[in-house]
Amino acid sequence: MTRVGALLAELAPSGVPVLPLGDVGSFMRGRRFTKADTADDGLPSIHYGEIYTHYGVAASQALTHLRSELAPTLRFAETNDVIIAAVGETVEDVGKSVAWLGSERVAVHDDCFIFRSHLDPKYVVYYMQSEAFNKPKETYVTRAKVKRLSSRGLERLRIPVPPIEVQREIVRVLDLFTELDVELGAELRARRRQFMTYRDRLLWPHHVPKFWPDGTELVSLGSVAARFVSPLRVQSDDTYTNLGVKWYGEGAFAREPKTGRTIKGKTLYRVRPRQFIYNRMFVTEGAFGLVTPGLADGVVSSEFPVYDLDAAKVSPEWLYLRFQDPATVRTVAAETTGATKSRRRWKEDQFESFTIELPPLESQLEVVRILDAFAQLVAELEVEIAARRKQYQYYRDRLLTFEELVS
Repeated sequence: MTRVGALLAELAPSGVPVLPLGDVGSFMRGRRFTKADTADDGLPSIHYGEIYTHYGVAASQALTHLRSELAPTLRFAETNDVIIAAVGETVEDVGKSVAWLGSERVAVHDDCFIFRSHLDPKYVVYYMQSEAFNKPKETYVTRAKVKRLSSRGLERLRIPVPPIEVQREIVRVLDLFTELDVELGAELRARRRQFMTYRDRLLWPHHVPKFWPDGTELVSLGSVAARFVSPLRVQSDDTYTNLGVKWYGEGAFAREPKTGRTIKGKTLYRVRPRQFIYNRMFVTEGAFGLVTPGLADGVVSSEFPVYDLDAAKVSPEWLYLRFQDPATVRTVAAETTGATKSRRRWKEDQFESFTIELPPLESQLEVVRILDAFAQLVAELEVEIAARRKQYQYYRDRLLTFEELVS
């Protein structure tokens, strides 16, 4: 039997009461403040956007600060209060709209509620993030142009109220999971910075000359890349998987399959593995990638040029890394043309005339090998974090499921 189970058997053998939030605490709306009230130093404050960014447990260094003389006009959350965002896209998902500030005393904007109760505040936060609670509930959302939480609706939502000793033990256990998540997140950020540092150095000859022993050749991309155009007439009853390219160098991906009758264009274009692909509209955001073997059955619109690369001269993986480099993206962005921002493009002739310093193929492959090792470390950490979060959610939902007391 777990410690939580033992405590429940001892302190709540007949079950746990499940009560409306309004019976165990009260809701207060914060007080309005504006950007004009902010200061570099002063009173820590929170509004709904900061809850969505730092929900769970926030820290004052992540918050806005207000001028100290405004204190009499503000409403503050105290040490044991829970803060809930009242507006925003996820107000029907309270688990993503809740925060606890620990020992901080924080001014709260009127787009948030302060929930004050005798319950352990972190227990409240964890329960509001659990599967049992964290579901769309139309009852507490008022219908207007902007969805907004209703205090009366929130008061009706129910929460199990085990003895305080049980609440604290649940918090202790779940804190162990969240602390590990924080540690792994910090490690992941460090590994990503390490990857980007080595990428940005290894791709330029003046940084690490030993990777360029035979010098470089200044070439236009058109001399090592050939446009691939393989049109495909859209048939209304056929299914097509359109490809896209993510921003910030995150590469190509497959969208949800669609039937031809739902696609506006009449012509799509085939792709092949190891082709270089980019989005003409979003090169300023680093929308470059490769067609991996798993994407080879996909198709693209005319906004996604694809190129075959000369395998004797350029490694597709090296070229992809080069177009993840911020300096390269900035140079490309300066070349985009169009009357308005929404119409700006980097067209095929611009891609083909773009010049790069091309090292010998052996040097390219060595750079790819080194950076692949760093990328693998990042990928392994991402898998580990995803697994730990699933484990946390499983144990959180188990710990927060109680036998209800029948009165």
